[in-house]
Amino acid sequence: MSMGKTGQQTLVFENKPGVLGFASIVGQKEYEGPLGDGFDMTLPKDDTWGEDSWEKAECKMFAEAVKMAAGKAGLKTTDLQALMGGDLLNQIISAGFAAPQIGAPFLGLYGACSTMAESLLIAASMVNAGYLDNAACATCSHFSTAERQYRNPLEMGAQRVPVAQWTVTGAGCTILGASGGNPVITHGTIGKVIDYGIADANNMGAAMAPAAYDTLKTHFTDTGRNPGDYDLIVTGDLGLFGTQALKDLLKEDGIELPNHFDCGVNIFDTENQDVHGGGSGCGCAASVLNSYLLTKLQDGTLNRILFMATGALLSPTTTLQGETIPSVAHAVVIERSN
Repeated sequence: MSMGKTGQQTLVFENKPGVLGFASIVGQKEYEGPLGDGFDMTLPKDDTWGEDSWEKAECKMFAEAVKMAAGKAGLKTTDLQALMGGDLLNQIISAGFAAPQIGAPFLGLYGACSTMAESLLIAASMVNAGYLDNAACATCSHFSTAERQYRNPLEMGAQRVPVAQWTVTGAGCTILGASGGNPVITHGTIGKVIDYGIADANNMGAAMAPAAYDTLKTHFTDTGRNPGDYDLIVTGDLGLFGTQALKDLLKEDGIELPNHFDCGVNIFDTENQDVHGGGSGCGCAASVLNSYLLTKLQDGTLNRILFMATGALLSPTTTLQGETIPSVAHAVVIERSN
């Protein structure tokens, strides 16, 4: 075993980079869900947020989430030594166009809906190694921009299939620091790209579940841990159908997940809100982590979680060409600092 690594894919952060500040922004539909009171800011009913396009509104969400999180950490955005993040749109334009407003050195990332975990994993590695004193990890998504890019313009009024998920209008940012933060990040498992041959772009949960399964199994093998070592095993946005697929895959190996929490299932009231298979999008895991989950870790309700965000690595081009949907899942261990 090399220093700072255990097993094949898991990094050990011996210096335990800590959370200095965090913030979340969501839309009205998300605010009306079960976790609504925990978000820092809610957009007005007009989800353009005063801008002349949904894309500009999404960019504004990204920038404001970073500014709020930095403020909670007692930092100006110009104090940030790195900004790491991305979004779902082509050429990660939300993050890229927001970066000049923030003024920090920028590493643009694309892991689709796994981007929140990916940014935490990379930032924790650099802070743990002493290359950075702090870093901002951020991502976002917007229902209307995602529909326009990946599916059908809203004006068409296309009917959604039962397995389809609702892209969360939301943004989240975590500021990591070399010392003084709570909770802390202790491990990170880098996921592999997995493709089980799912080609239905409306069934993201089925496409992403195998990647979640692979990363989870690898994490347990690398660390010698099991589900009982965590208060929660968190997935990003498998939704109702992907969650069941993950549990079925694990059950074949004799693994139960009684402490599983999926952000896509819990951000909405799936029985009373018209979201079909639940939530998805970069902003799904990001907004839930940077509100409900980190708050529970800080107040001692939770002591240790495995946060694993999943991403479907498709594009409109590959979908139109009938390609399958490769997916990836990255995981980080977040623990309360005593």
